[in-house]
Amino acid sequence: MPEPPAFLVPPSPVVAAPPSPARVPITWMMKSGSSSVQYRAINELVKSPPSDATWPVVPYASHIGLQLLMMQDRDGTWPGGMLTVPDGQSLIGVGTIPAYRRLLELGWDPEGPALSATKRLLFRLLAQDDDPSFLAELTPATWDEDLIQRGRLLLREAAAAALAQAGYENDPRLRGAAHRLTDRVWTYLKSPLAQKPWVRVGNQHQLPPEAAPPSYHLLTMLSFMPQFRSERYELMDRLFDHLSQQWPRQQPLQQVGPHLLEQPHYVMGDFLPSRHVMDGDMPSALAWLEMMTRLGFLKKHDGWSKLLDRLLDDRDRKGIWTPPRSVVMPVSVPGWSWPAMPLTDSASGEDPHKAISVDVSFRLALIAALSGRGIELV
Repeated sequence: MPEPPAFLVPPSPVVAAPPSPARVPITWMMKSGSSSVQYRAINELVKSPPSDATWPVVPYASHIGLQLLMMQDRDGTWPGGMLTVPDGQSLIGVGTIPAYRRLLELGWDPEGPALSATKRLLFRLLAQDDDPSFLAELTPATWDEDLIQRGRLLLREAAAAALAQAGYENDPRLRGAAHRLTDRVWTYLKSPLAQKPWVRVGNQHQLPPEAAPPSYHLLTMLSFMPQFRSERYELMDRLFDHLSQQWPRQQPLQQVGPHLLEQPHYVMGDFLPSRHVMDGDMPSALAWLEMMTRLGFLKKHDGWSKLLDRLLDDRDRKGIWTPPRSVVMPVSVPGWSWPAMPLTDSASGEDPHKAISVDVSFRLALIAALSGRGIELV
């Protein structure tokens, strides 16, 4: 009799082992970090702040924060305008929204006296109007409706990002502005223009007036609004596809009325495609990885996940990161990443590498924790 046919048993699926917990040198951070790093490490990594009534005032000992406070005007603004970031390590000339976001990064209470006046201004900037009196450094030299509308839209997005970071996601004013801002981007992402956004005019490729790519401000806003993101899940899927594509070589120039303007706040694709790019601007790379983690995109993108693993592997056994020779900590960084670093006060005569190590070590531990990866306190 013929033998019964043999049934092939499919191989068992290979299940990748979960990544090992990331070591967090909490003892070293508490000894070497600034008051802001200590405060954020306990609250966001240890997640068991002391019951001491003086604990909430710890971040106010930051020298960086106190310098920013001394520059603030009584109306809650800073003399540098709205979006200006200073060159180099100096804080002189900083604008209102970057200064506000840096204080949030330092752990300052958004409801405290220092930031309450700024908060009222930021909510005013969300209004859907073209009032030029709030444009500050974006005010055109002569009356120009197109430039005024562009400036107000840019400030509306930046204000929404700052308020979302401050924790006002459930405020109806912010939610309303978030819907209007994301509707513009959603219309763009689902249109054929998102696949071929460039038009050739003369010898240049530029974006047409109707193009509305996401900006760094919009991504920051979404990264701090998890409930809102769950409501706009279709937008988030399209947004991930957009951010995963290769960044085009040409600079984002766009026709705004009769003007051809650079739009450096537009995100045209993957900001962090390689280790070489990451090493060339570590503060911005960490800001991008944290933003992608908060958006829920890090685990879905193999390239970004590998870059994070590489940075975690660069640390020593205690979890302390020291800058390799290939890493550059530029003196000037883009405006969107400026608020994130540094958080550690570097005293005169102190080794600057130590402050860098503290900042990057904390930021890597935070990204690992936000991504759902286990952390081991040492």
